[in-house]
Amino acid sequence: MTTDFSPGDNIAMKIPAHEYEVTVAFYREILKLEELTPPGDRETPRFAFGDKVLWLDREPHLSQAEIWLQILASDIQAASSYLEQRGCQRCDEIEHLPEEFNSFWITSPCNIIHLVSPADDSPPDDVTKEN
Repeated sequence: MTTDFSPGDNIAMKIPAHEYEVTVAFYREILKLEELTPPGDRETPRFAFGDKVLWLDREPHLSQAEIWLQILASDIQAASSYLEQRGCQRCDEIEHLPEEFNSFWITSPCNIIHLVSPADDSPPDDVTKEN
């Protein structure tokens, strides 16, 4: 069984609480990126970032920002086996995913977190929110 990988539509920026408000203001007021967040929903602002969606998540336990990326796999089970055979570290404990969400977390060799998702699915609206 083989699988193909491709970039997903989502980029999550995990931002320390002490830098969160100024970072949101940077994307909203200085760069004036198109905001995709529904009116009144300010918990996790989302912005158009080219053909991607940039999620800005407040993370009180972090000391510096992190970028998390989404990778799509044509066959999620084959992807899991393939990555495991090549020594890629699963890190599903990094953030809870809903039970019905058939995806998993890995880390690259330089510790960038990746959400590996089925190519035919899209993540729930709250996948990057603190649970």
